[in-house]
Amino acid sequence: MEYRRLGKSGLQISTLSYGSWVTFHSQIDDTLGDRLMGLAYDNGINFFDNAEIYALGESEKMMGRVLKNKKWDRTSYIVSSKAYFGWRGTENKPNQTGLSRKHLVEACHEALQRMQLDYLDIYYCHRPDRNVPIEEVVWTMTHLIQQGKILYWGTSEWTAAEIMEAHMVARQYNLIGPVVEQPEYNLFRREKLELEYLPVFSSVGLGTTIFSPLASGILTGKYNNGVPEGSRLSLEGYEWLRNRNLLDANIAKVKQLEKVAKDLGTTLAILAVAWTIRNPNVSSTILGATKEAQLTETLKALEVYPLLTPEIMKEIDTIMGNAPMAIRH
Repeated sequence: MEYRRLGKSGLQISTLSYGSWVTFHSQIDDTLGDRLMGLAYDNGINFFDNAEIYALGESEKMMGRVLKNKKWDRTSYIVSSKAYFGWRGTENKPNQTGLSRKHLVEACHEALQRMQLDYLDIYYCHRPDRNVPIEEVVWTMTHLIQQGKILYWGTSEWTAAEIMEAHMVARQYNLIGPVVEQPEYNLFRREKLELEYLPVFSSVGLGTTIFSPLASGILTGKYNNGVPEGSRLSLEGYEWLRNRNLLDANIAKVKQLEKVAKDLGTTLAILAVAWTIRNPNVSSTILGATKEAQLTETLKALEVYPLLTPEIMKEIDTIMGNAPMAIRH
């Protein structure tokens, strides 16, 4: 395993990590979750990602049960949660969602209870909240750090301007700014990481724990001939994901990428993950495997990403046709 610093913080995070979105509780049970997290940990993965909304709190409970059963040294791994959407679904009342001080503090306490932990290593604001002053968010996160309930805080799917505003507020009041952003990043979605965040990387520094490196499985090639039963895009409630990703134009590109993978002597899934970690601004790529074989396979991306020469990267860009244009002055 390779480890990278999380932005300008001192935290060292495994370049590949393991997340529970969609999979925990919905697709896998405790027994399989235990095996997958064990396999990840034994291969040097030290970051496990979660959120209050995943399976409406059940994902955190499941991860908590696995961690308790594992009895790993708490200082050897990093656990996250995220707050914004709430966990009660349609039953959410006012103040049970968003980034108010009330919800952020209460959601933190609930996550700690569900995961049976004394503190969270990383706590994310799962989306920006335009109804809450950024000062309130930065003060709240600073207080949670000072109380020892969280160690670092971050954002997810925020704009560069919103992240910079949080840093300006932190500087103004001598508070603690966000050290990490969790955006979607894959061969189909590149704009934020490759263009929008560049000024943030160069000025205040920013770690990234990117999700959906396989574009919900599209970049494995398994959807090339339709939607297999039991796959992520066949699940009820994820129609929006299917409609957004499963486009004929995307499948055509995936078929061309398969040839690049074959020429490298690897698989499409490994190539797609390797492509994300070749970007030096990616601190960690979150994997969401539901089978041990999948996780073992994608771990090989660590061996493949050094093989991605500028020529191969250019070939991939030509196939995708979506490399962000550099800002022109």
